[in-house]
Amino acid sequence: MKEINVAVTGGAGQISYSLLPRLISGETFGEDIKVNLRLIEIPQVVEKLNGTIMELIDCGFKQTGSLISTSSIEEGVADADWVLLVGSIPRGIVVDGKKIEERSDLLKINGGIFTTQGSAIGRLAKSDAKILVVGNPANTNALIGKNKAKNDSQQWFAMTALDANRAKAQLAQKAGVEISAVTNMTIWGNHSPTMYPDPYNALINGVSAVEVIKDDFWIKNDFLPLVQQRGKSVIDARGASSAASAANAAIDTIKAIENPTLEGNCFSAAIASDGSYGVPEGLFFGYPLKTNTDKTIEIIQGMEINDFAQAKIDTTTKELQSEKDAVKDLLTKD
Repeated sequence: MKEINVAVTGGAGQISYSLLPRLISGETFGEDIKVNLRLIEIPQVVEKLNGTIMELIDCGFKQTGSLISTSSIEEGVADADWVLLVGSIPRGIVVDGKKIEERSDLLKINGGIFTTQGSAIGRLAKSDAKILVVGNPANTNALIGKNKAKNDSQQWFAMTALDANRAKAQLAQKAGVEISAVTNMTIWGNHSPTMYPDPYNALINGVSAVEVIKDDFWIKNDFLPLVQQRGKSVIDARGASSAASAANAAIDTIKAIENPTLEGNCFSAAIASDGSYGVPEGLFFGYPLKTNTDKTIEIIQGMEINDFAQAKIDTTTKELQSEKDAVKDLLTKD
């Protein structure tokens, strides 16, 4: 079998617990690919990974390669083909005696983590490595990590597929169709409550979702908040954050990047803006993307943006710019 190396930070967390078996089952990378997993954790909990590795072995997948646990980001990402940055400091944790609640504090604390991780990835991962940031605030964490990696041949993404999956589910439920009938779903901007899940360019059986649903009030006043606040709703109902659905979205993103996008469809992830749709260059922004047959990724151009959509895109762009400003000291070149 061909082998690939996959590094995962936050390896002992709940998202990883759902994610890891699917990485080595053949589902994600293919039946003929052996996956070598490097699980990375902070020193205080790295021993817990021994139990996780035992379970992965017990799954008995023939695609299981070497399984390594480490607290060293350098060891973990060395020669990696894929790096999944799942771990991050969550809101509400106490750091140096202070409970972290403000997004600005969260940005700075995680920014320091992603500075170190980005530098290691740029130096040690493969030159064509793909990096998916799952840990929040994902867009700006990806911005910091890519900046510190200083390796333009590597591809960085921040995950918005969870939001896209949530949006497709809500549209499908409202229209009374299977979720598979909903395609071309784009999450514009930030993975935050300012995101814009686009119902106008989304398709239900090939027709604009807005035209199928024919309920403008629901689209603007119910659908958008349902998607934007879905993460909070899960926490309120479950008492914990989305883990299984987040892991599923990470798998969806990897498969979308690794395989050509079907004609007329797109996938959603945040990448460094090239100025498309008027977004300032460099911001990590959620776009409609497609994977070409040569595995290059491009932003799909020509999406229709009405005044309502533009106002939402402007709002999320403004938030991302403010996040960038909040971590500007971490973005300076060494």
